[in-house]
Amino acid sequence: MTFNHFDFHAKITAGIRACNYEIPTPIQEKAIPEILEGRDILGLAQTGTGKTAAFVLPILQRMLKGQRRKIRTLIVAPTRELAEQIHGEITRLARQTGLRSLAVYGGVGKPAQAKKLRAGVDIVVACPGRLLDHLRDRTFNLSGVEHLILDEGDHMFDMGFLPDIRRILKFLPAKRQNLLFSATMPGEILHLAEDVLDNPVRIQIGHSRPTTTVSQMLYAVDQNGKVSLLKEIMAGKDMASTLIFTRIKHRAQSLASQLQKAGYAATSLQGNLSQQKRQKALNGFRRGEFKVLVATDIAARGIDVSNISHVINFDMPATVDAYTHRIGRTGRAACTGKAFTFASREDRKIVSQIERTLGEKLVWVNQKNTSEGVPDNTSFAERPSKKSWHKAKYNCRQAGQRNGHQAGRPAKAAKTGKQEQAPVKYCKTGNRQMRKRRAAIMIDGSGNFFLNP
Repeated sequence: MTFNHFDFHAKITAGIRACNYEIPTPIQEKAIPEILEGRDILGLAQTGTGKTAAFVLPILQRMLKGQRRKIRTLIVAPTRELAEQIHGEITRLARQTGLRSLAVYGGVGKPAQAKKLRAGVDIVVACPGRLLDHLRDRTFNLSGVEHLILDEGDHMFDMGFLPDIRRILKFLPAKRQNLLFSATMPGEILHLAEDVLDNPVRIQIGHSRPTTTVSQMLYAVDQNGKVSLLKEIMAGKDMASTLIFTRIKHRAQSLASQLQKAGYAATSLQGNLSQQKRQKALNGFRRGEFKVLVATDIAARGIDVSNISHVINFDMPATVDAYTHRIGRTGRAACTGKAFTFASREDRKIVSQIERTLGEKLVWVNQKNTSEGVPDNTSFAERPSKKSWHKAKYNCRQAGQRNGHQAGRPAKAAKTGKQEQAPVKYCKTGNRQMRKRRAAIMIDGSGNFFLNP
């Protein structure tokens, strides 16, 4: 099947050709006909399956007829990056249709957005917070909305946006077409779908499973050894474009700085950056100016870069779905990719969950030979619990000693009836003795406090 099967208008077909789209993805093949018929859609699809074009193309087709310069389509996205990605996709596909799109989100000035909204647009792609700000200011109204699209519904729940979504719904007309897309379906999203959607068509593509074009490998390493292991891997492998995930924004910034000092063209994408700096980092990574992008999960939503060769989970994600989203950033558009994950002993549970979701064991790589990778097909959960990479602690009790003295009762004298003191044999008490020494506070001649070395 090709896109000609959908019988799009010539102006939309021109946009499809400009984007070099030839064969519809599975979600596009199933969703486009239903959306063209005006049905509500509940779409479950992982990252990188082409769901943006799946709802943009039929919505553009339906909007060719009707009033212009009036907001007829509202698309709600959880992050600024995702809003920009969707807006960019609409701009490319609708170039010859005359339909105008505008991305509305926080981090930039409201007056400029308000001016463009008053000038007239057909499609608004917005983040919930800034959209509510404009609605409260009565910058515009949503009474003419014909199509509502909620994208990345599960992530909006994770970020606490569901109350805002319900507030936005009050500004919309009752009669409209509703589309809800999500990678997972937690209970809260299911309740929202029941409230918003009217007799929806459920479309599920590759739910909760990573794409088969991504090869996945695990490295057993503790937190202190991650940076050195990362540099060793990057030095031994040809990485054209690498996306590295961390859990917290401060670590993303610090890791990017360390990689820059090591000679890599690296940058970070995290919440502490202004919108201008975030866009600069993302555009630089997309154009190849930066070969390495270190990002958090929240900031990485909306990264639409098709040529990412490697994804590295510097920190293990908290859930299987987050893992799926992360590694789905590579191996897109029928290309192959590689995903490396750093796992410590504390990550055994999530690794076992990932393996159960995949239905197979992940490949383990020997740290001593990271350039080639020696597979170990033993499941993490089946491995012995001994922390082999930690040094064994000296145990005085096992040596027959206690608190620095020989264990056991003192021997009795045979004739005098007096007790002879057993010979004392001291052993190092390790951390206990060191703590006592370090806790001693000394005062020098000038009255300043300092720790006894």
